[in-house]
Amino acid sequence: MHAARGVSDTPAPTDLKADDAGAPVVLLAGGGALPDLLAAALERRGRAVRILAFRGFAERALARRADLIVDLIDYKRTLSALKAWKPAEIVLIGTVTRPKPIAFMGALSAYRNREEIAAILGSGDDGLLGGVVRLIEEEGFAVAGIDQLAPELLAPQGQLGAVAPDSDSWSSIARGLAVLDSLSPFDVGQASVICAHWVAAIEGPEGTDAMLRRVQKLRRGARLRATHGGVLVKTAKRDQDLRVDLPTIGPRTVVRAAAAGLQGIAVGAKTTLIVEIERTVQEADRRGLFLLGVDLPHGSA
Repeated sequence: MHAARGVSDTPAPTDLKADDAGAPVVLLAGGGALPDLLAAALERRGRAVRILAFRGFAERALARRADLIVDLIDYKRTLSALKAWKPAEIVLIGTVTRPKPIAFMGALSAYRNREEIAAILGSGDDGLLGGVVRLIEEEGFAVAGIDQLAPELLAPQGQLGAVAPDSDSWSSIARGLAVLDSLSPFDVGQASVICAHWVAAIEGPEGTDAMLRRVQKLRRGARLRATHGGVLVKTAKRDQDLRVDLPTIGPRTVVRAAAAGLQGIAVGAKTTLIVEIERTVQEADRRGLFLLGVDLPHGSA
């Protein structure tokens, strides 16, 4: 994929200076709507923002206004830009796919020994993301989370739409939270579906949308077809570093949940991102689903 029109692969020297209005927040931006939403939220707060977009992942509109576009594993150029920009904080935001081990090893071999890189690669998604954060911090930069910089993008506590859950749904929510809490140490997904107190699905590497499609297919079978409703429960893992991989829902999640025959969605309050929250709530109301922000059984993640 080529760099977006009008954006240079290598910024001019004047573009690599910290903003005169103050040290910027740098977004290391992958795919999806979140990088653009966060940039807008920070700009509303009067923060200077620099965008380093990952080629092949960042949305086209975001890439067009990015300060720099680099390959995901181009650690040298990323580090060079960060040193020049002198950011107050760095945020890892947006979706990317896990790099191939050999490419990741080659990209970092000049900066870290092979044993350390191998340990990061072999430690699961949580370990990989945590390793990336450590690499950035060891270069003297501060990595921040959305909960610190733009908490208004997170789910508030309580009922978010016009539809309220019934008592059975509350029981399913409690069960779903307990299931996810018990799975926290195993680096599994952040979501589950509970139908009639039965654990119908647990999110795996495929993601929430694919899990909901799986539930939709299960509805055609005798066991799940006989159950009524169900709840999608999604939240951060216990002790999760909220600076990376926050659970996220949006309008598409609501559409998928409705197609799967669910009655509603419950997410961890203050630990779950809601993309386009007003539109998400409207979609839930339109389809008759409840939408809740709930406290976690283990407290704040």
